[in-house]
Amino acid sequence: MAIVKSTRIESIDILRGLVMVIMTLDHVRDYFHYGSFFSDPTNLETTTPFLFFTRFITHFCAPVFIFLAGTSAFLYGSKKTKSDLFKFLLTRGIWLVLLAIIVNNFLWKFDVTYSFIIFQVIWAIGLCMVLLSFAIFLPVRALLIIGLILITGHNLLDGIILQGSSFKSIVWYILHQQQFINIGDRFFAFAYPIIPWFGLITLGYCLGTLYKKDYNPKLRKKYLLSIGFTSIALFFIIRGINIYGNLEPWTIQDTATKTILSFFSVTKYPPSLIYILITMGPSLLFLYAVENIKNKVTDFLLVFGRVPLFYYFIHILLIHGLAIIGMLIFGGNWEHMILTKDVFSNQKLINYGYSLFVVYMVWIAVIALLYYPSKKYMIYKANNKDKWWLSYL
Repeated sequence: MAIVKSTRIESIDILRGLVMVIMTLDHVRDYFHYGSFFSDPTNLETTTPFLFFTRFITHFCAPVFIFLAGTSAFLYGSKKTKSDLFKFLLTRGIWLVLLAIIVNNFLWKFDVTYSFIIFQVIWAIGLCMVLLSFAIFLPVRALLIIGLILITGHNLLDGIILQGSSFKSIVWYILHQQQFINIGDRFFAFAYPIIPWFGLITLGYCLGTLYKKDYNPKLRKKYLLSIGFTSIALFFIIRGINIYGNLEPWTIQDTATKTILSFFSVTKYPPSLIYILITMGPSLLFLYAVENIKNKVTDFLLVFGRVPLFYYFIHILLIHGLAIIGMLIFGGNWEHMILTKDVFSNQKLINYGYSLFVVYMVWIAVIALLYYPSKKYMIYKANNKDKWWLSYL
């Protein structure tokens, strides 16, 4: 399969493409699995090992997106002035925030009244880019220290719990506490508190220094290997001690399987220290392993990795549309798939859903259906680099 020539670093796009494919599985599960709208797939009382695994592997998506957004920012800035990079990150960050609130919320819910607004990963990336636009004027070493402090230390803030919809509370929800609140006749979900995410994007920015043109590839791979293994080792050590690093400690369960699941049940909202360790460690090892590999699989993943924002929006649109078609074919009130505040508050989809087998079949179908549109857009972007607006899509 021919791939358009590009100056982009392939290993980074391959990793991004892989997590895009994995992300699709999670979002198909959101729209198709039994009880997915009102249950937690990591709840040890109701989950199964296969369901838990289906959710666990998708934990890699958000941290890799945000981490690589920082890496891409450094690489973009290496060809520009700091002033140019500042303007790009600031404007693209604001643009992503607007897309997250207006476009992303509509695609996820098809609710023209916007009665239920979720601040999700696109929102978090946008805010982190805005903050990073100012932080880039600091030395890379300072950013490295800031990122490490935020990631390793933010769990010290877990005990600060606010309630209500005051300005102070909302600021805290944006920064560190996942929260769902009513404001007027609308429901808001602050799903991605940004303190640890900003720490992660700054570390991704620092990683970009390893990909400078004059950097020794052997030294880069040495760092990727050592940091990756160290992160995984720290996960097991810190999680084993079971005192710090996650919102909830693991516990001994009535079966060995459940105990293992409890050990690997990590907090994503906000991402705990051990969540970041167990997701970014293997991701860095993947970057190490795939750097000099080129085959049909990597070419396939490159397509999705080079058009992430485009793919994100069209895959949500397709999955949501397929869920409505499924209800029209197999029964149910398709209007309940217009996900308004009323649908959630009255649990109108409590009995909706399909088996995990169906979820995986739909996942494969979505990837297959979106491959060629994504490839076509990738080629268009590669052949129109002079169009500045493409960098925002």
